[in-house]
Amino acid sequence: MLKYEDMRPIEDIVDEGMDLAREHAHDIKHAAIRVGIIFVIALLLEVFLFNMNFFISSSYEPVNLTSQSGMDIAEPDKQGSSAFSQNDPVRLTESSNVLEFHDLNKEIHNIHLDFDNTQAAQNVTIQISFTDSAHETYFNTTEYTFGVPEVDVSTFSEDSQYLYLQSSGLIQDLRLEIVSEETTYPIILNAIVINDPQPFAFNGLRFFIAFLILLFIYVFRPKSSIYRCRIKEHPRFSRVCIVAATAFEVFILTVYLLFGSNQVGIATAQYNSGSWDGHSIVNTYKVGGENAQQYAELAKAMAHGQLYLEEEPPQWLQDMDNPYDKGARDELQKTTGEAYLFDVAYYDGHYYVYFGVLPVLLFYLPFYLLTGASFPTAIGVLIACIAFVLGITALMDRFARYHFKRVSLGLFLLLQIPLVGCSGMLYLAKFPTFYSLPIAMALAFTVWGLYFWLHGRASQKAWGWYLAGSFCMALVVACRPQFIVFSLLAFPLFWRKFITEKHIFTPKGIREFLCLIAPYAVVAIGIMLYNRARFGSFFDFGANYNLTVNDMTQRGSNPGRFLPALFAYFLQTPTTTGVFPWIQPTTFDTTYLGQTIKEVTFGGILVCLPILWILAFAKPILKYRFKVRSTNTIAGVVITMLISGVVVACMDAQMAGILQRYTADYSTLFLMPAVLLAFVANDALSARAKTEEGKLLFSKSHEMYLRGIQVAVALSILYVTLVCLVPETGWYSDVYDWAYQDIIEMVQFWT
Repeated sequence: MLKYEDMRPIEDIVDEGMDLAREHAHDIKHAAIRVGIIFVIALLLEVFLFNMNFFISSSYEPVNLTSQSGMDIAEPDKQGSSAFSQNDPVRLTESSNVLEFHDLNKEIHNIHLDFDNTQAAQNVTIQISFTDSAHETYFNTTEYTFGVPEVDVSTFSEDSQYLYLQSSGLIQDLRLEIVSEETTYPIILNAIVINDPQPFAFNGLRFFIAFLILLFIYVFRPKSSIYRCRIKEHPRFSRVCIVAATAFEVFILTVYLLFGSNQVGIATAQYNSGSWDGHSIVNTYKVGGENAQQYAELAKAMAHGQLYLEEEPPQWLQDMDNPYDKGARDELQKTTGEAYLFDVAYYDGHYYVYFGVLPVLLFYLPFYLLTGASFPTAIGVLIACIAFVLGITALMDRFARYHFKRVSLGLFLLLQIPLVGCSGMLYLAKFPTFYSLPIAMALAFTVWGLYFWLHGRASQKAWGWYLAGSFCMALVVACRPQFIVFSLLAFPLFWRKFITEKHIFTPKGIREFLCLIAPYAVVAIGIMLYNRARFGSFFDFGANYNLTVNDMTQRGSNPGRFLPALFAYFLQTPTTTGVFPWIQPTTFDTTYLGQTIKEVTFGGILVCLPILWILAFAKPILKYRFKVRSTNTIAGVVITMLISGVVVACMDAQMAGILQRYTADYSTLFLMPAVLLAFVANDALSARAKTEEGKLLFSKSHEMYLRGIQVAVALSILYVTLVCLVPETGWYSDVYDWAYQDIIEMVQFWT
C-alpha cells in the first residue's frame, strides 16, 4: 500500500501543474479555443477538401455500360459457386480481359469499376485507352507525348475503383485492358458505370493525421507559451509532458511495426488469424525462408550443446576449392539441385551465424528453452526500438537539464521528434528481420550506456552507474562490432574529471576507473572465447566466411569504396516522382572499377534531413560555447560524434556495402550533435530575451530561429515518413498491395 510520503512526488507534479495553469490561465483558455478551431478545420478539410470528388461528381448522370461490355456473364453455374449471384455481373478471364465500348459519343468524367467484394482481394493494373475530339485513334506514349498511364485498381478499395478521365471533348471509343501479369482470374465486375457520382467517405485516419499536423503547427509556433516553460524551472511538469510525448511515439512505432509488416511472426484469433493455431491465446509462426531463421537455428544448436547450425552443408559445397565464390556456388547448385544457406558463415564444413550473438542469448535461447518454439524476430526488433526511443529521450533529457540553462519544453519536444524519427528506427521497423535486430539492439544499448555514464558524472556514488554504462557500451560489440566507436565518447565525458582534475590518482577515482573498464574486459573475454571456439581465433568474428554475393575472404580494404559510399550515405539528393509516396530509390553511378555492394537507398542524410543543416554552423555555435563555459564537454561530444559517424559509415562501406538500413548505424551520431548545437544556439538567443510582467519576450531573431527549427523538423520527418511508405519487396505494399492502395487513395484524394 502506498504511504502518504510516497504520493508527494505526484502531488508536487500536480501542484506545479496547477501553478502553471493559474499563471497561464488566459493562455490555456486561449489554447483550448484554438485546439477546438483546429479540430473544426481538420473536420472541414476532411468533409470538403478530401471528399472533393463527392461534390464534383454529385451532378453527374450515370450510364451503366455493363450490358455493352460484350463479356461473359458471371452466372453461378459458370463460377462453380453461388457467391456471384448478382444481376448480370461481368466475368473477366486471362483470355478475355479487355473491355471495349464504341460509339459512346459522351463526355466521360469518370469510370466506376464496381468489383464484387466477395472475391479474393487483389490489385489489378489497367491500361485505359480512348478516342475523343482530339484523337481519332487510341493515343499512346510517343517521343514527345505521354499517353494515358496505367492505373492500379484494388478490388478491396472502393475509392480506387473511380477513375477520373481528362479527355478533350466527347469520347467515342473506350478501352479498358487488364495488363498486370500477376492477376488472379477470374475477376468479377458487378458493373461498369461512367459518370457515376462518387459516394461520400469519411476517412477517420486521414482526419486524425490532418488534425495532428495542424496541432503540430499550432503547438510549436514560435510564439507558443510552450517555449516559455523551461525544463530546469519546471522539472516535474516538463518530465510528465516528455513522458506523455514519448509514450505516444512508442504507440505509433508499435502500431507501425505490428500492422505495417507481414513478418511479425505472432498470431491470435483477431491478428494474423490465417496463421492462428485455433486454440492458443497467442502462437508463433515462422516467417521468411530458411535464411530468416538463422538466430532461431543457432538457439536450437546452442540448446543442444554446439555453436554451429544443425543443418549440414551439401557435399558439393564442402568439396569446393573456394566455396565463397558465388558464381561457382550457383553453378554447382543448378547442376546438383541441392540448395545451400545464403548469408551464413561457412567454415570447416559447418554453417555458423556471423551476426552478433547477444540477440540469441537475450531472446532466442531462453524462449526456445521455455517453449521449444522460435522467438519471433519482429518482437525483438520492437523491444529494441522501444528501448532506443526511451533511452535516447532519457539521454537528451540528461544533456538538456545538466548542461544547458534555457532549454524550453517546446524546444526539447520539437528536437526529440527527429532524434527518434530520423535515427533509422522506422526503417528497421519496416523490415523487422534478423538483419535489423542487432542494429536496433546495439543502438538501444549505446544510448542507455551513455545515459548511465552521464548520470554517473553527477552522482556521488558514480561507480554503479559507470559499471552499468560500460557494460551496456561493451555489449554492443556482441550485437554490432562497429558500434564500439561510440565508446570514444568516454574521452570528452571523463577527460576533465579523471585527467585534468587528476581524479584517477585518488583511491575513489581508481575504483571508478576500474568500474569503467572492467565490463569491457569481461565482455571482450566472453566474445573472444566465443570466436575462438568457432573459428580458432580470438579476433575472428566470422564475417569473412560469409556466403554472400561476393567473396569476403578476398574483399580486403580498398580506399576506392569510400567516395561512392560517402556520397550515397551523406550527399546524394533524393529521387522524386509525381505519384505517392513521391520518393523513389536513388540511382547509383560510380567510376569505381570494382565490385560494389549496393542495395536500395533514398538519398544522403545531410541533404535529406534539414535538421542536420545546423551542423554547417557548428564552428560559430561552438565558439560561443567556448566563450560562456569553462568546460568543453559539449564541444568534445559534438566533435567526437561527428568524426565517429564518418568512421562508422566508412567501416560499413568496406565491410559490407551501401544499404539503407545501415544509415541507422551513424544517423544518431549526426542527429545528437545537431540537437546539442541547437541547444547551444537557443541558449545564446534566449540570453537576449526580456521579461515583461513575468512573461518572457523573445527577440525576432529567436522567433525566426524557432520557426526555422520547426520547418527543418517538419521536412525531416516528412522525408523519413515517405521513405517508410515507399513500396519495397517483402513489405506491406508488396504482400498486401490491395490494402496499400487504400493508403494511396487516402493521400492522393484528388485522383
